[in-house]
Amino acid sequence: MSDIFIHPTANVSSDVIIGCGTKVWINSQIREKSEIGKNCIISKDTYIDYEVKIGDNCKIQNGVSVYHGVTIGNDVFVGPNVCFTNDKVPRAFDLNWIITPTIIQNGVSIGANATIVCGVTIGEYAMVAAGSVVTKDVEPYSLVMGNPAKHYSYIDKMGNKIDGK
Repeated sequence: MSDIFIHPTANVSSDVIIGCGTKVWINSQIREKSEIGKNCIISKDTYIDYEVKIGDNCKIQNGVSVYHGVTIGNDVFVGPNVCFTNDKVPRAFDLNWIITPTIIQNGVSIGANATIVCGVTIGEYAMVAAGSVVTKDVEPYSLVMGNPAKHYSYIDKMGNKIDGK
């Protein structure tokens, strides 16, 4: 872990795998058995739950919590205060609750304050507009927005709207 920066205020479990070039910033917590790829930025005040997998070249912005059951691919941008969930029927008294997996594929961008309800797959190079609430799968190369998030247009790999679609 010589090519990795971990801020002194971060709390990183000893059995986490972190790739070269990754930076973990102020007040971040990374729990047991998580895997974070190379050249990632884990910004301040983030929480990475146990067994979470984050690919290479990802940017997890300030105030994001990535809960158990979420898998993030390579080259993913997660904007400030994005909210992931992992329980379809949350009850504080249910001791037998079940994790519902969420998949974020390669190249996805998720705007600030979006909510990603568990059980969805966001397809490669899709974009989720800021403040959106994703309740259903998102097609690859699709821009979604709103509450609930709905398809707005198709986009190219760089996020530009494709005319006529």
